[in-house]
Amino acid sequence: MGFFDLFKKKKTEEPATVAAPATAEEAAAIAEERKEQERIEAEQERIEAEQERKELEAGLEKTKEGFFGKLKRAIAGRTTVDADVLDDLEEVLITSDVGVDTTVKIIERIEERVARDKYLNTEELQYILRDEIAQLMEESHRSTEDFGIEVKEGTPYVLMVVGVNGAGKTTTIGKLAAQLTKAGRKVYIGAADTFRAAAIDQLAVWAERAGATMIRQEMGSDPASVAFDTLRSAVANNADVVLIDTAGRLHNKVGLMKELTKIRNVMAKVIPDAPHEVMLVLDGSTGQNAFEQAKQFTEATQVTSLTITKLDGTAKGGVVIGISDKFHIPVRYIGIGEGIDQLKMFDRKEFVRAMFGDAK
Repeated sequence: MGFFDLFKKKKTEEPATVAAPATAEEAAAIAEERKEQERIEAEQERIEAEQERKELEAGLEKTKEGFFGKLKRAIAGRTTVDADVLDDLEEVLITSDVGVDTTVKIIERIEERVARDKYLNTEELQYILRDEIAQLMEESHRSTEDFGIEVKEGTPYVLMVVGVNGAGKTTTIGKLAAQLTKAGRKVYIGAADTFRAAAIDQLAVWAERAGATMIRQEMGSDPASVAFDTLRSAVANNADVVLIDTAGRLHNKVGLMKELTKIRNVMAKVIPDAPHEVMLVLDGSTGQNAFEQAKQFTEATQVTSLTITKLDGTAKGGVVIGISDKFHIPVRYIGIGEGIDQLKMFDRKEFVRAMFGDAK
């Protein structure tokens, strides 16, 4: 053993310097400082939550005004919930685009309450409605981390986005990518809607704004080939999330089914369990047409989540309730504006609160 080795060994064997214990005054000051920091953080969270609530309320204002305007007219001059009130309520729900099946379900549940409680006044009706509606909708997210995406460490989480042209697929992908990169995740986007040059160019703009990497081919290329290249590149570069855009054509359901199936099969060659999620994007302003689109796409492929867009410009927000209930598919996100931060994680309790106000 050399001299320097012996010296190094002696140095490592010397006991580590132990910090002198803090005085009572210092310990109290540290505790107070920590307490103040926690208070500041809690206040900041409260402010952010309040801002989120206000944005959601503003985005659903037209739906809320339309629904409550109809509801007030239906129960004007009434004191108890009777058969006539329930008939009028049924009309309110249907004309608010909640859907016939879901409306019947809500009315039947309220009838059960009326029969059980014997006397129910109209002032209690909105509080009963909010409870019943919240119970009908599917739970959406297990966690708010990574903007609700369950990122898998070690392999990219693959989300395939489907929907008709004009529903807001491209902007939804861009906004989702922006939220994920903001959360520190590496995002790849596959431009597999190769039938419209405008779609590819628009997606490229969103990808740049979001700080995501986009994989594209020439217009008219095989969409499955784009998806394959995107996943292969994402795996090679340790991406966290992959968002795959697809063509939004419904004129030939058989063709759509074959195309989406081919894309899924090709992606599975790169990542065996891909896609981990298939998200259907629906335009909330189309009302009952959104139900038909949901029906067509759920028949064409296995849809596992929903995004409802353009709710800020319509009074047809009731469609969120009906589609979630009818298809038993969770609504992951709602779009309440054009801004890059105006794609919101859907929370059924917050949605109902925004629609009905705080409970007594």
